[in-house]
Amino acid sequence: MLPEGAISARHVWKRFRADRSKRDLRDSMRRLKAQLGGRRTPWTWALQDVTLDVEPGDSVALLGPNGSGKSTLLKILTRVMYPYAGSVDVSGRVGALIEVRAGLHPELSGRENVYLYGTLLGLRRREVAKRFDDIIEFAELQQAVDRQVKFYSSGMQMRLGFAVAAFLEPHVLLVDEILAVGDASFQHRCTERMHEVLAQGTTLVFVSHDLAAVEATCRRGLWLQNGVVQADGPLAGVMGGYREWIDASAASGGTMDGIVRLRRTTVAPPRRDEVPRSHGPLDVELSIESPESTPATVCVGITEGTAAPIILLERQLHLAEGRTDVRCSIASLPLPRGRFYVWVVAYDVKRTLLPWQPAGSFDVVGPDLDRSPHGIVQLAPVHVETTWDEDRGDAIPSAPVRRLGSSRG
Repeated sequence: MLPEGAISARHVWKRFRADRSKRDLRDSMRRLKAQLGGRRTPWTWALQDVTLDVEPGDSVALLGPNGSGKSTLLKILTRVMYPYAGSVDVSGRVGALIEVRAGLHPELSGRENVYLYGTLLGLRRREVAKRFDDIIEFAELQQAVDRQVKFYSSGMQMRLGFAVAAFLEPHVLLVDEILAVGDASFQHRCTERMHEVLAQGTTLVFVSHDLAAVEATCRRGLWLQNGVVQADGPLAGVMGGYREWIDASAASGGTMDGIVRLRRTTVAPPRRDEVPRSHGPLDVELSIESPESTPATVCVGITEGTAAPIILLERQLHLAEGRTDVRCSIASLPLPRGRFYVWVVAYDVKRTLLPWQPAGSFDVVGPDLDRSPHGIVQLAPVHVETTWDEDRGDAIPSAPVRRLGSSRG
């Protein structure tokens, strides 16, 4: 028997078959005839021999692009669907947020939905009653608690859906893109509540494309690609490999030409015999070919592999007919140790001259960043040199600290 909060998924396989036709008698006869004739609709494997063991109280992020099998695995753990092969065992009460409003009955009031959900989790009515006020306060539904849910706005339904799942203290909490919905305040409160639940010993399996939220929440990562496990281990290593794959995938598509073409990109310090360092100089040199003389705004972004820039630098200039060489010089690179990527876009007032695309990568030598406190989402790994003074007045050397946000030059 597994302890409460543990998950054991062993050699899980799951397949689907595309079937858009209507399920009437004529169509059933047509499919039967096709099968007798040896023609079968091909299957697509969503999961292939996936194994996941999670200890109680652990926090695991499922990483991967769209269609990699993350949500399918989550639904199997929730028993919304079942595997084609393999075994799955989830011990204890399970709170699932595969879709924030899923499980809410539109004809019931907010109050009735809270008690219904608690009953489905196996809680007694008095146990739900002890948490009821906290749920309604978090969802900000004090004035609408006895109104039918079908009359709630989408935001009210989202708040209620999250609150009933997170405040009824499940042993296992399964979350799929919860932070992709709602306003910034709601997302922040969701993140804080998830960390409170984790502190109470709840096991978390978290699916999200928001890598900053994943880093602030989870300790372990499982990277899925086409239903196959690519990496499983400490989050930093798994996420590093996933980010490198994102960049390699973007680069494998080749340069995306627009009206102008990016012929060459060089990323290096001014002295070519040196390497990029934290707070050292860095030059990004672009060679752009244009069929005509035209004004343009050229933007250079530095990212961790995704298309979202940590730093965005722009310059209005005039592209000559033929080749124009552009150099962007950064006097003090505010980045820690690690691999980073250069993205480029060019446009004028009416059109995009060069689509936003990866143009190169570089490795920075320098100190690591401290880990973010739980519940604080780090938007960008910007490195800031500081000194700290104690009350007695004598300066002490400090560890690097993080500044949240991105720079625009």
